[in-house]
Amino acid sequence: MKFGIMVNEGPYTHQAADTAYLFAKATLEKGHQIHRIFFYHDGVNNATRLTEPPQDDRNVVARWSKLAEDHGIDLVVCVAAALRRGICDENLAPGFRISGLGQLVEAGIQADRLVVFGD
Repeated sequence: MKFGIMVNEGPYTHQAADTAYLFAKATLEKGHQIHRIFFYHDGVNNATRLTEPPQDDRNVVARWSKLAEDHGIDLVVCVAAALRRGICDENLAPGFRISGLGQLVEAGIQADRLVVFGD
């Protein structure tokens, strides 16, 4: 089965980002595909390289980057939501790219299921 994932909440403020990551990881381990992960609303904060969590805490941004690198997953950040929060190409973490809502629509069309995490 092919999944699209949408993340609407930022790291460290809501469980949705962690749950989405764990869902994506489990999905891949079960042999399914992930067409795209789309970050929207505060979810775009998962994509900033400016995040520096303490050494004893999880690095949510680095986990997303590694997942994308290891599995070739397209991590797309909504341009409007990103710019509202000061996120631009210069401060994106590796593996993320900025694009428009058309990428979310296309993910919904291409995937068998679009799973949304967060409000």
